[in-house]
Amino acid sequence: MIKKHIKQRQVDVSFAPFSQRYPLTLQKILYSRGVRSDEELGYRLHSLLRPEPLKGVKMAAVLLANAIEAGERILIVGDFDADGATSTTLGILALTAMGAIDPEYLVPNRFEYGYGLTPEIVEVAEQRKPDLLMTVDNGISSIDGVAAAKSLGMTVVVTDHHLPGDETPNADAIVNPNQRGCEFLSKSMAGVGVVFYLMSALRAELSARKWFTAQHIKEPKMADYLDLVALGTVADVVSLDANNRVLVYQGIQRIRAGLARPGILELLTIGGRDYTQIKASDLGFVVGPRLNAAGRLDDMSVGIECLLSESNIHARSIAQKLDQLNRERKSIESDMKAQAEFVLQDLLEETNLPNGVCFYDPEWHQGVIGILASRMKDKCYRPVIAFARADGGVIKGSARSIPGLHIRDALDVIAKRSPDLLSKFGGHAMAAGMSIQEEDYSRFSKAFDEVVTELVSEDQLEARIVTDGHLSPEDFSLSFAELIRNSGPWGQNFPEPIFDGEFEILQQRIVGEKHLKLLVKEPQSDLLLDAIAFFTDLDEWPNSAQRARLVYKLEINEFRGQRNLQLLVDYIEAIH
Repeated sequence: MIKKHIKQRQVDVSFAPFSQRYPLTLQKILYSRGVRSDEELGYRLHSLLRPEPLKGVKMAAVLLANAIEAGERILIVGDFDADGATSTTLGILALTAMGAIDPEYLVPNRFEYGYGLTPEIVEVAEQRKPDLLMTVDNGISSIDGVAAAKSLGMTVVVTDHHLPGDETPNADAIVNPNQRGCEFLSKSMAGVGVVFYLMSALRAELSARKWFTAQHIKEPKMADYLDLVALGTVADVVSLDANNRVLVYQGIQRIRAGLARPGILELLTIGGRDYTQIKASDLGFVVGPRLNAAGRLDDMSVGIECLLSESNIHARSIAQKLDQLNRERKSIESDMKAQAEFVLQDLLEETNLPNGVCFYDPEWHQGVIGILASRMKDKCYRPVIAFARADGGVIKGSARSIPGLHIRDALDVIAKRSPDLLSKFGGHAMAAGMSIQEEDYSRFSKAFDEVVTELVSEDQLEARIVTDGHLSPEDFSLSFAELIRNSGPWGQNFPEPIFDGEFEILQQRIVGEKHLKLLVKEPQSDLLLDAIAFFTDLDEWPNSAQRARLVYKLEINEFRGQRNLQLLVDYIEAIH
């Protein structure tokens, strides 16, 4: 295990205090994350950004309203991850509620067609005879696909949130907060957030046309779709800026109240979560992976049908299939991870570890390389790309980065220097996908390492954990843990509070084959605390250490009606 440097956040204690309901420790935590007043933690719907600055949203709403009024066929082309599934589901539900006649969806099979609106997918879409084609969570880089759809007479609306390239498609409307000239302040919206804003604008457009009155349709409440927005936003690991936090908070409140889609409630139940007590991380670690398993191993339409289902019984049967797919995914991932770890060990023994690390095995599964890249990035603390074989001599890669390296920008540098090397690529700051020729793997690996070396410093390649410091004995309480939980949602770039400290180890044992269960003593008091470190390194623990430095979150462990404080250990380092 890589030894990590623990650094504590430094907070100016001279700030104006929040209200007295927040203890000083929590005030400092919130202040360090950019919160300046109690009002910012209200997360009320009226504080959401207005849709008007979202470039293209008015035109897209008009085009959709025209299609609905004319009774035209609308087809949504989605993506094969949880954000794509929630975006597609929200679009179908909202369009149907607003009077569209049988809107349909199409999700490319990642193994046949790859990502986005390709000309090949347009050929498949043409069989449905759509008048208007709308992309969700993709399309901003689909130059050829949009051109193909337009040549067939389709109206094309692109909704996306990925970063655009130098050229954007010639669609009839593009809604993407990251497109050039867009003044919408929340650049971190997930694809499902973009669809939510477009459907809100569509409702306003149809209302202005008196459509709902004329058709005797009840005007839909957009808040009814916020469970989907919360799920897609958290699962896509986008930055939880102020606007996204409102969307996620409101969605979680609906789920806790039992007002969510049956599919979401059933996926939470099958994952062992009480939906009345969930927090944002449950969407990311319980629901998201089960939905994503459909797109990784099978067909994301399975996940979409689970979310679309109106029946708990029907949703439960699909949720069970998704759970089984997720188990299969874990098994495949485990085998691939073991192979990659052998390669990593060889790299560590034979030479210095490259700054940009690539892994490839012809037998690896395309649908799981993204997870593998993430796992190996965490293990070696380097930007990592994992590749799997596709068809026609092509291998597809999935990249995961570390703070300090914008992975898509790094790929752009490679593409500009060696235009023949990358067939295609796209993505975010922390994750990206690409295709190269198998014969170019060695050349690409070398180019990737060189670019990473240029763009990051040695300091940035040191694994660090930034904590909120030590807790005093009085902070170890259920009430404080509850206050932390309710001050979220916590997530990407608004991290859940994490603390560090030295503890005496009184007991240590392995549970569930790979989890380290501890009983520790807080050294400044007689306080005894339960702690657990999931997926611990069995080569290092248990051991003879009587003291350890822990990096941990305060967690409430609920079991058989009992609620107890527990330290959820993210990192443990023995003190001998």
